[in-house]
Amino acid sequence: MELQEAKDKFIHTWGTLATQWGINRTMAQIHALLLLSPKAMNADEIMNDLQISRGNVNMNLRDLMDWGLIYKQLLAGERKEYFAAEKDIWKVARQIAKERRRREIEPIIEAMEDLKTSVKPDSVEKKEFLKIVEDISKVTTIADSTMTSIIKSEENWLINNLLNVFKK
Repeated sequence: MELQEAKDKFIHTWGTLATQWGINRTMAQIHALLLLSPKAMNADEIMNDLQISRGNVNMNLRDLMDWGLIYKQLLAGERKEYFAAEKDIWKVARQIAKERRRREIEPIIEAMEDLKTSVKPDSVEKKEFLKIVEDISKVTTIADSTMTSIIKSEENWLINNLLNVFKK
């Protein structure tokens, strides 16, 4: 397989997998392109490589910066904005975990806490409702603790702990 064919396959695969994680395909493809690029790229280069519109590129570049996965890079003598991806995949994984925790887990925890304090268990139906809310709260708290550990961890810590899980 030639390098360009391998890059195209990687970009396509990264985009397809991202939809499984709740991230739009184009955003993931731009991220993959920037991950693989040895130099920072401008919006025009991204548009040409991925055959997507300027608006789509600009919107997804903003989202990727909001996620903390890419950053602007100033090039001397250039008026255009250039973008580069974080190349340390461990940092990328931690940043994605941090964002997913903030966007998905924290709102569930807040909602469950609010429900637990606002519904009085004065009927069988309300008690059953609160049991489900409490169960969701417990699972979400475990997920939150796990995500927090990943975010705070170093690569060796996670690898050692995963290996310990598989040894048992």
